[in-house]
Amino acid sequence: MEDRQPSAGEKRRFPDGFRILQGKQEYITYVEHASIRIWPSDVASHYDAHMHSAIEIILPHRGTSVYYLQDEIYQVKPGEILIIPSGVVHSLTESQDTQRYLLLFEPNPLTALRDMSQISEMMKRPIYLHDRPELQAQVSELLMQVVNCYFKCLPMWNTQCYSYLLQMYALLGQQYADAAAPQRTLPQWRIDPEIMNSAITFINEHYMDDISLEDVAAFVGFSKFYFSRTFKQFSGLSFSEFLSKKRLNVASDLLVRTPKTIREIAEEAGFGSIATFNRLFREEKNCTPTQFRSIYGLLFSADPDSPLLPGRQKG
Repeated sequence: MEDRQPSAGEKRRFPDGFRILQGKQEYITYVEHASIRIWPSDVASHYDAHMHSAIEIILPHRGTSVYYLQDEIYQVKPGEILIIPSGVVHSLTESQDTQRYLLLFEPNPLTALRDMSQISEMMKRPIYLHDRPELQAQVSELLMQVVNCYFKCLPMWNTQCYSYLLQMYALLGQQYADAAAPQRTLPQWRIDPEIMNSAITFINEHYMDDISLEDVAAFVGFSKFYFSRTFKQFSGLSFSEFLSKKRLNVASDLLVRTPKTIREIAEEAGFGSIATFNRLFREEKNCTPTQFRSIYGLLFSADPDSPLLPGRQKG
């Protein structure tokens, strides 16, 4: 991907960042210390088929927003809500009288919570709220709390926004968890949350070391086979997937927050070789570490005195 600064036109259209597309892959830009952005609009727009790592929510107040995704057409009207999962190709066409909020946010802060694994299947599918007025009203109220918090930009606004999103997913999870949760392969009473949490703490404290499934199983006193099955049931990820995500999250943060070299970051995040790091990073982020740094580093190299949004102060 070619490194470049946003054009003047992009800055005018997207004062809270700008769109970066590579084929159908869009890389969402966020303001510093944030992983959520909101695009309000009262102008009809069209977005060709694209995908991104962020979850997308459309909250229309006037007009109709037409989405095409997974061979389905969703005509989202005022009072209705459509939640699009991460990594799903979709396009959007809006009617001329449109007025809506478009919310995009990274799912990692949500999926890190243990019990979110119970609704992991639900989060992989589009959620279209259109025939349950009471639930739609509750979700709309929470989303408007997110919007208000985002534009007030008080201290810790990003965390506050996620607190409302967590409430939304807790509400949806209570409604859908029974149907969405995968069948358990082990009786629930055989999982001790304290033991599993201690295993996760051990991983978080030793991710930079050459730790293995056997090391963590021995730490909690389980056989590696029992621990492997129980850990996946508890966290929703295999041990290797969990450890890889932890290391990649650390590396992603170092890429945009420090001037360290790619090799130094790979070593500090716990990767045994830079080749392994590059391969896993590309699989997870759909770009190389260098491209990731150039994309998200644009925000931190910009003029620090530039306003992020009209009437909005940096948090």
